[in-house]
Amino acid sequence: MFSKTCEYAIRAMIFIAQKSRDGRKVGIKEIAEGIDSPEHFIAKILQDLSRKQLLQSMKGPHGGFYLDQQGLKRSLADIVKEVDGDKLFTACGLGLKHCSEKYPCPIHHEFKEVRKRMLTILQNAKLNEFNLEQNKLLTFLKR
Repeated sequence: MFSKTCEYAIRAMIFIAQKSRDGRKVGIKEIAEGIDSPEHFIAKILQDLSRKQLLQSMKGPHGGFYLDQQGLKRSLADIVKEVDGDKLFTACGLGLKHCSEKYPCPIHHEFKEVRKRMLTILQNAKLNEFNLEQNKLLTFLKR
């Protein structure tokens, strides 16, 4: 459903949100270890997200990645749109180029509801809301 890049971006953003709650800045090594991802790959992803202003970064010995109050209010849909685009929310379920209300594919109407539900779920999932669940060990970012 999501690209591997998007999966890592979501996991990293949730991890950073948890650490940012205490005002911490998190380094690449800690993030990669915390979400079980390749260090060089997550570094590229986070640099891109930083350029797109989804999170902040600071260089230096006390630097790292962090989320400010506005960043903590972002939704998973924001991340998906920045990394994978909005194709997940708009594209044909069968990958057809010319699927529409007028010329629907065989699963058009059912898939339209799936896309709509997915968008709603991801828009309602805010980064700051995952902290409590993770603190209670109800959700996990790595196995």
